Amino acid sequence: MPVDPYIAALLCTVLLAALLPATGSGAHVASGASDAAVGLLFFLYGSRLSTGEALAGLRHWRLHLTVLAATFVMFPLLGLAAHGLVPYVISPKLYPGFLFLCVLPSTIQSSIAFTSIARGNVAAAICAGSFSSLAGIVLTPLLAALLVGGSAGISGHAVTGIALQLLAPFLAGQLLRRWTAPLLARYRKVLGYVDRGSILLVVYTAFSEGMAEGIWHQVAVPRLLELVVAEAALLALMLSATAYGARALGFGRADRITIVFAGSKKSLASGLPMASVLFGAGAGLAVLPLMLFHQMQLMVCAVIAKRWARQGEPRLGLPDDRGDTELRPGPELPAGPGLPPGSGLPSAPGLPAGNG
Repeated sequence: MPVDPYIAALLCTVLLAALLPATGSGAHVASGASDAAVGLLFFLYGSRLSTGEALAGLRHWRLHLTVLAATFVMFPLLGLAAHGLVPYVISPKLYPGFLFLCVLPSTIQSSIAFTSIARGNVAAAICAGSFSSLAGIVLTPLLAALLVGGSAGISGHAVTGIALQLLAPFLAGQLLRRWTAPLLARYRKVLGYVDRGSILLVVYTAFSEGMAEGIWHQVAVPRLLELVVAEAALLALMLSATAYGARALGFGRADRITIVFAGSKKSLASGLPMASVLFGAGAGLAVLPLMLFHQMQLMVCAVIAKRWARQGEPRLGLPDDRGDTELRPGPELPAGPGLPPGSGLPSAPGLPAGNG
């Protein structure tokens, strides 16, 4: 699978911060602009989330609870278990970022897109992603303070900063949605660039601060490769756990697909601004595991979604209700609207850019 263009832009931003970091008065300007960009991001997220859709999705509460349990219970437990890999596989300096990755909310856009391609329950995926993002505004900083705080220096002040910088703009977006939603729908493409540009600014500021702390002298290439292996194992465990767990709970095939894709992902769009608030100058090192995991989950889930789309009852963790795991040929799923040719990353119609 090709590298996602947005991930390539993120990597180029990291390189720019390494070559031309913001220093002195420029660092203060970049930090202020980054804080404003984070507030804007969550204001836009609040404006996009339809309260009516969220309430309508509550009737499928078993599925949403399953996704939330995978996101905020199973992932953190695996993150804590990974402490046994320190320092043999995961560097002590990278472990806080690995654990922070495990407490983040699920994605929205890519979960919905992959669910659509694999012929899962798209409506449930929309609600599950929205609920996860909403819960993450509260649960992620609390879990980060509880689990990561001791090793990353996260304080109560940082958690309060999350409430002021992220939750307040989100609630403002919800309150003003009546007026802002039509504008967002009209200028969706432009605002998508605003979303992604804001996150790039956050990354540039975080890695500029990291350069001042000597980030690239702290992590050797072999350590990064070992981190990739650990994250691959984490993703494989979550894909398997959500697939067979949903099967054991008696969900139908469409719902199982939704649970697999929504319950096994982590949001880059939410994680980067949260890391900048929680970790401060250490955010550059903290987001490395997240950036690696995000690209990995896109590549792996794109392959799985396309394979399931060609199968009547896929074998990869989704046996049919009779327990038969034999592959059955199914009709090809036609590409939906908005799928760029050869992009390797599907998208669902009507979804705003930049939601994870």
